[in-house]
This record gives sequence, C-alpha cells and structure tokens, in this order.
Amino acid sequence: MSGSIRLFVTEPLAAGSAVTATQAQAQYLSTVMRRGMGDTVRLFNGRDGEWRARIVGIRRERVELVIEEHLRPQMGEPDIWLVFALLKRDATDLVVQKATELGVSSLLPVFTERTVPDRMNRARLAAIATEAAEQSERLTVPAVGAARRLTEMLESWPSDRILHVAMERIAAPPLCGSGAGANALLVGPEGGFSESEMRLLRGCHFVVPVSLGPRVLRAETAAIAGLALLQAPVTL
Repeated sequence: MSGSIRLFVTEPLAAGSAVTATQAQAQYLSTVMRRGMGDTVRLFNGRDGEWRARIVGIRRERVELVIEEHLRPQMGEPDIWLVFALLKRDATDLVVQKATELGVSSLLPVFTERTVPDRMNRARLAAIATEAAEQSERLTVPAVGAARRLTEMLESWPSDRILHVAMERIAAPPLCGSGAGANALLVGPEGGFSESEMRLLRGCHFVVPVSLGPRVLRAETAAIAGLALLQAPVTL
C-alpha cells in the first residue's frame, strides 16, 4: 500500500518543504520496496509529528520527497529508561527492538561483573531502534547511550529518577504500574548480579528492588516483561 512506509528523518518537517532520503533509505525505497515517482511515504523526526510526503525524484541512491500533509501531531511519550546488561548479539538486538516497541525513551547498556560481551556497536543498535520505531508507529526514536560500567552509571544517576531493579530470589514487591514521572528499569545479565553489585544497588537511595514473578526469566524476557509491567495502568 502506497504511503504505509514510515521513515525517520532528521530534517524539520513542514508542508511544502523538501527532504532528501539517506542513501540507505533511498536503496530501501527504490530497490527493496519498488517505490517510484508519485508514491507516498510517511515521515517523522521526533519533533514535528508525522507527515505524508510524495516522491518527486528517485534513483537507486537518491530519493527526493516533498512534504504534503500533516497526519499526526507530536505527542508526549513515557519517560522510561531501560538500563540493561549487554547480552550476546541476538539477545541484545531483541532487547533493543522490543524496548523501542514498548516505548522507552532511552536505552542504556551497561557492563556488569558477569557480562559476557566486552564491546558494543552503538551505531548498529541505534539503527535497530530506528527501524523498530518506524515499524511500531512511534513518533520518536529512543536514544542509545554508550555502554558504561554499572558502577559508573550508578555514580552519575539522577537522584529524582526511580530505578526499579529486577532482582531474583529475594523478597521484593512485584513490579507494577508507576504512573507518570521519571522511571527506569534495570535488568542484569544472565547469571544475575554479583553479591558486590547487589550490595551496591541496595545502598542507592533511588533504587527500588522489584520482583517480576515467581519464575527465573532470561535477561531478554525480563526486560520485556518488566517494561510491560512498569507501564501497566495504575489501579487504586
């Protein structure tokens, strides 16, 4: 269906303005999706809402578009950060993709004592987040932070943002909807946090230990389940 494709762009969006697709987007439109002159796509930039644009020039590596109609205004989104221990490549990709679909505003990878990967391709994860935002009809793309040691992350943590920490095999209240405000979820690596990391976390005034249920979840499952629980409607 013409116009069903959504692309994230960085340029300002307004009626009558011109946008040039990136080389990767141009190849996607012309070669993969077989779009041509006169076809429409939807564009968003995280600031100006969503717009319909028409292709007015197309080649394999260059596509020119003209903005025509405002489809959706920019809307507020949940202010939720996901802090997650880096996993193996496929599992990390899944966490980034699903967390984006679930509406997080920032993705903050960390190295813990039991983290297996020792490096991260930040640009690659940002591309995965962008694609997930395009497909899920979000109006923003979450920021992907540089990977840091967990200890460094905690040292610079904003004191007004609650950090819900999924902890296994401890007596902790179940994670439930937190309502509006600045929140975050921390999910550890396969194998869980070390004893020293558990002591460090318990000593942080902004940390709230939580349970995700009676079962021991894989790290990627815990991230997805935790984000869903954190955004569940608050009941009185």
